[in-house]
Amino acid sequence: MMTVITETSVQPGQESAWDQAFKTRSEDAQQQSGWVATQLLIPVDDRQKRVVVGTWQDQESWERWHTTESFQRTRDQLNSATTNDGNERWYEVVVEA
Repeated sequence: MMTVITETSVQPGQESAWDQAFKTRSEDAQQQSGWVATQLLIPVDDRQKRVVVGTWQDQESWERWHTTESFQRTRDQLNSATTNDGNERWYEVVVEA
């Protein structure tokens, strides 16, 4: 299994729109082959940041999901509410509890 972590910053006043678009994206991800889990985290000391933690069977499944129509539609919605789109970092899952 692989986990990808992405940090991003949301435009002030766009938090609700961003979170709703991400909820839609997350619901779609659950239907994709290879999906394991998704978490959306908001740091308690920086309410504009979002940290996405996605776990997939493999990186190829995540990449396939990025080509779907639903992913592309939510990409436009999220990008319009984002001030800083961070890079993703990949991790191999060693222990799952």
